Amino acid sequence: MKFHLQFPIKPFFKRINYSDKLFFIGGCFADNIGKFLTHHKYKTIINPNGISYNPISIASSINRYIDNSLVSADELFLYNDCWHSWQHHSCFSGQDKVQTLAIINHEISSANTFIKTAGYLFITFGSAYVYNHNASSQRVANCHKVPSTEFTKQLISVEEIVAVYTDLLNKMKLLNEGLVVVFTVSPVRYIRDGVIENNLSKSILIQAVHKIIEMHTNTCYFPAYELLMDDLRDYRFYKEDMVHPNETALNYVCDKFVKTAIDEKSQELVAVIKEIKDAIHHKPFNSNTAAYEKFKALNLKKCKTIQADFSDMDMSSEIAFFS
Repeated sequence: MKFHLQFPIKPFFKRINYSDKLFFIGGCFADNIGKFLTHHKYKTIINPNGISYNPISIASSINRYIDNSLVSADELFLYNDCWHSWQHHSCFSGQDKVQTLAIINHEISSANTFIKTAGYLFITFGSAYVYNHNASSQRVANCHKVPSTEFTKQLISVEEIVAVYTDLLNKMKLLNEGLVVVFTVSPVRYIRDGVIENNLSKSILIQAVHKIIEMHTNTCYFPAYELLMDDLRDYRFYKEDMVHPNETALNYVCDKFVKTAIDEKSQELVAVIKEIKDAIHHKPFNSNTAAYEKFKALNLKKCKTIQADFSDMDMSSEIAFFS
């Protein structure tokens, strides 16, 4: 008996391995899958501007990374005793302007270096609604709780998204010809826009993504949105807010991602690293037994074997734990 509708997912045309550098940007999926792969020892960079949702702000950030275009002091603004950037998440905001600017620009420079040699760029679209700041005439990535009266809300079109990403992908190809760009649509529902409005927004994002992929090589789609909406499709897979996927759902999506996107040898290594991570969190009844010493020795051997086979992977903290 089937209790949910599973569907086949087309494997990536080029599978990820542990030598690849992975860049994640956009909504919550980018953040979640990026953290999952970081936890499993992949070389990653995740949202150097903080989480962002609309495709235009995401593209603007990527353009900054490509150009290494640093933020100037006059781009910051003071609100509620903190300095903010319209193009950055509030996690970058701070009371010291010089320090805030330094942190922001350090992330941009790091992203510029990383994207030049990255193997994959994951872009997660969250919402097709954008907010235009009336006074500065710019589209913002984050409103920083500034009153809504200072913004004009706009639903962008499929055509605008496709045009922006056509220019961006052509530009990225000149910087890093081998870069594979993976698009996803966030399954998180933005009910603050309204349920009907959210569905309209998601439909625009899905259409835009598939048009982009049709037009450009070295691009593909991972169906994070469909896995939540059509496969799991039940509120028991959501947090109490009934909007964000819970841990069970995220683990399910990550498992599907591993099978779809990662090559077989690396999948085996993911499984071993998961065993090691689980072993670190294991709480023995008595840590002074021979059995526990044997348990530690077995995992220490696993760590040293991985370190020997993958010299650029840092297993030092795990080796120290079991030593």
